Amino acid sequence: MSTTENRTAIITGSSRGIGATIAEHLAAGGFNVVINYVGNENAARQVVEKIRATGNNAIAVQADVSDAAAVKRMFEMAEKTFGGVDVLVNNAGIMKLATIAESDDALFDSLVAINFKGTFNPLRQAAKRLRNGGAIVNFSTSVVGLKLETYGVYAAIKAAVETMTAIMAKELRGRSITVNAVAPGPTATQLFLDGKPQEVINRMSQMTPLERLGKPKDIAAVVAFLVGPDGAWINGQTVRANGGLV
Repeated sequence: MSTTENRTAIITGSSRGIGATIAEHLAAGGFNVVINYVGNENAARQVVEKIRATGNNAIAVQADVSDAAAVKRMFEMAEKTFGGVDVLVNNAGIMKLATIAESDDALFDSLVAINFKGTFNPLRQAAKRLRNGGAIVNFSTSVVGLKLETYGVYAAIKAAVETMTAIMAKELRGRSITVNAVAPGPTATQLFLDGKPQEVINRMSQMTPLERLGKPKDIAAVVAFLVGPDGAWINGQTVRANGGLV
């Protein structure tokens, strides 16, 4: 795996939260970055401006990751702007929780569309378009190990993502492209914090031996390791970045 100089990374769902932090971290390391968003153009532009203010390269590209044609156009835009794509970070996702008995069709279908098909669509393009020596990082969840109530559909889809990750690593044999997944534990993002009582947040903060929630920069550092030269020997793995939770 080469250095990060003149390499380009697409980070899906990167207008805010962990995705934005990953984009900023990779840009600081020399990557050209593609900020993907679906609806919040203003937030995406703010991330681009922040990165450009540091002297690094970034563009914002609107694409619904559940739409195969839109994802294809995103890759084409990245190639047109930067000459090629080396890294894909499949960060885009939603979290909707309910017991299996209470999970309606709308909840199930939206999680499949964004978290499963929204991972598959960029993977399919990356398999055809990534330059040799590149890297792919998918996003799972440590709840695959914890198996908490109400996370049934969400965690099941992420377990499928982990399996797809390991298989794709083998399918890209001969191209020096690594494919891994990161499985965060509770992380202080809007996605995690929204709708949770403070008591629940405090309790989950104490579940890890390190007695705190993860921070977006904790996860960004793991992603940067996996897509950089120091992570070149890690392939087909799921890294549980959760402070020892499980």
